[in-house]
Amino acid sequence: MNHCAIDRHSAVVMFRTLAQRARELGITLRQPPPEPTTCCGRGCNGCVWEGYYAAATFWREDALIAIEAACA
Repeated sequence: MNHCAIDRHSAVVMFRTLAQRARELGITLRQPPPEPTTCCGRGCNGCVWEGYYAAATFWREDALIAIEAACA
């Protein structure tokens, strides 16, 4: 998986896919970031969803490091 989360659906799929791989390897990943609940829907600069996608990208990087280490 070489892409970063760019929308809600891809983030959910990424979380599920990497968590499944971790389970197969017998490792536990930290919980993915929770979805924001305070978006006003106006497309603000600095929207809470931007922070969520940044956190999802960080979670992905962290998960891939853990998975790689378990495969080594």
